[in-house]
Amino acid sequence: MSNIDIRHAHSLPPKQAHQAVQEVAEKLAERFGVAYSWDGEDTLHFNRSGVDGHIALDPQQLRVTAHLGFLLGALKGPIEAEIRRVLDERFT
Repeated sequence: MSNIDIRHAHSLPPKQAHQAVQEVAEKLAERFGVAYSWDGEDTLHFNRSGVDGHIALDPQQLRVTAHLGFLLGALKGPIEAEIRRVLDERFT
C-alpha cells in the first residue's frame, strides 16, 4: 500500500479555506466517484475503492493524507502531482 502525505501552506480565512476544500471534494466526487464527509469544520474524509484519506485544515496550512491500494499505488506519482496542482490553484 502506498501513502500520500502533503502539507500545503495557505493564508485563507477559515471559511474560505473550508469552501475551497469543499469545492475540491465536489470535483473529486464528480470525476472519480469519491465519497466524502466532514468531521467537524476542519477535517474532510474521502474514500472509494482503492483510496482512503482525509484533508485536515489548520489556520495556516492544510494536510492531505491518503492510503492508496495496490492498483492506485502504481499511479502514486501522477496522483500526487495532480493533488499539488489543485492545491496550488485553490490555495494561493
